[in-house]
Amino acid sequence: MIPHTPLARAALLVLVLLSLVHLGVQVLGPQAWSRPTQVLLMPALALVVLAASRRPRGRLLGLALVALGFSWLGDSAPGLASGDTAFLLMVGFFLVAQVVFVIAFWPHRAGSILYRRRLLLVPYVVYVAALVWVCAPHTGVLLVPVLLYGLLLGLMAVLATGMGPWVAAGGALFLVSDSLIALNAFAPGLDLPQRDLLVMSTYIAAQVLIVLGLLRREAAQENQAASP
Repeated sequence: MIPHTPLARAALLVLVLLSLVHLGVQVLGPQAWSRPTQVLLMPALALVVLAASRRPRGRLLGLALVALGFSWLGDSAPGLASGDTAFLLMVGFFLVAQVVFVIAFWPHRAGSILYRRRLLLVPYVVYVAALVWVCAPHTGVLLVPVLLYGLLLGLMAVLATGMGPWVAAGGALFLVSDSLIALNAFAPGLDLPQRDLLVMSTYIAAQVLIVLGLLRREAAQENQAASP
């Protein structure tokens, strides 16, 4: 759903411009601009939600805003600390964001591949299992949190399939984005070309698709409720 109100469209345009600048920095530099542009992305997306929806906002949009808040903290973590501490903070904040998304999507699980077309679960299970198999030997003391995060991320992506095609695509891209981060951190010798560009492009697309999908769902429910 592309927002209809002028303010929401303006907020979406700001988000698109910020995203293009940030992705351009990943390729062309300067890297000093990477963090400042990244920490503006989730607030801009939250502004899209606020501008495109009316009060009182439903449960889904409220939880989406909370998840965006923790995602913003995850984006900001490398600026709050350094080294392993920054990585752990980032993982911790995004872990909470995934929990919030799971809580948001769980009541709608009957429409997901947990209950319908269960054969589609296979690619998700295989993907997460392969990711854990590759990363686990190199996680050391982080094995348990990495396993927990991988399971929650996979569950979020699976539950997203019950929220409509946009949210489902966003959940799948989130899984891809975070797996690229995990491979970079825990798969020695794997050097993906343009890794930062791949991570951030899939991350931004994931969050945008989830948010626009939820806005679309909320608008459809409002229209249905308003129908005689």
